[in-house]
Amino acid sequence: SGTTGRPKGAVITHRGAYLNATGNVMALGLDRRSAYLWTLPMFHCNGWCFPWTLSALAGTHVCLRAVRQKPIWDSLADHGVTHMCGAPIVMSTILSTPKEDQRDLSQTVEFMTAAAPPPERVLANMKEAGFNVTHLYGLTEVYGPAVVNDWNTAWNDLAPERQAALKARQGVRYLALEGLSVRDPETMAEVPRDGETLGEVMMRGNVVMKGYLKNEKATGEAFTGGWFHTGDLAVWHPDGYVQLKDRSKDIIISGGENISSIEVEDVLYKHPAVSAAAVVAMPDERWGERPCAFVETGPNTSVTAEELMEWCNQHLARFKLPAKIAFGELPKTSTGKIQKFVLREQAKALAEEQEQ
Repeated sequence: SGTTGRPKGAVITHRGAYLNATGNVMALGLDRRSAYLWTLPMFHCNGWCFPWTLSALAGTHVCLRAVRQKPIWDSLADHGVTHMCGAPIVMSTILSTPKEDQRDLSQTVEFMTAAAPPPERVLANMKEAGFNVTHLYGLTEVYGPAVVNDWNTAWNDLAPERQAALKARQGVRYLALEGLSVRDPETMAEVPRDGETLGEVMMRGNVVMKGYLKNEKATGEAFTGGWFHTGDLAVWHPDGYVQLKDRSKDIIISGGENISSIEVEDVLYKHPAVSAAAVVAMPDERWGERPCAFVETGPNTSVTAEELMEWCNQHLARFKLPAKIAFGELPKTSTGKIQKFVLREQAKALAEEQEQ
């Protein structure tokens, strides 16, 4: 997907793709009246089963040449779009559209998002703008989305902030996925469903790849214990919903303490001037690693590094505070996913500059 810098060679089957497409229909409420706006390439992980999903239903495909603010709003209004997918950065793009380029919508748009967990503030703002956001979770190795935050009607009367927090969770398995579990990768035992104990998300079933192409070693490691190891760290809530805490490689270990990059990013996103944020580990001679934050500000807004640091100080433990905050456009893939491997190199360069 271009977010790790290393290409994937996942071997998939027609049966798996068929089952995933069927799972999309059941999980997302699609039918022949659905009009789907393509803000993702059809060859992308979250996109490659959707062409078959919509076509089998005789739904409508609405395509864009590029992810740009005005064309998105025009397509939503002109074609009566009912569904769309996009990374959280696409939501930020929609919300930051100048008022004169926005259109009045007569329909509620079902917006499915994957990749990084959506910040709670963004979810709340999307609801106000007329979008119902559903959080999906999946990987290249499982044909795209395989986990959905299935909305529980018992949550309808909760406060908006609490609803947004529940929506930010990844959810429960697609019906097409045989097994979803959060386990200790060392012992392979399931973690308690207490919403606190950290484990690795694992999957198995017909919508899991057969293995990595011509790479028996990587395949064996990925399927240790009979489950596919995603590399994502999560907790399991008492209601059965999974919530990601970080990628195993994105955990920042500072002075022996684990820091979730997602937790720091969520605090940054809550600042009204921040439109996009990414946090990676920066080498530190004393602590081993410390958080380094990269930030994009919204249109017609401004904020200083000192102001953001004070904001973080109000919401985070001191050892989780960013050692450095850098401003500028974040490197992204064609689908809007932030390329953290690029930012890690930039953070390393910043650390070397500070040592000189």
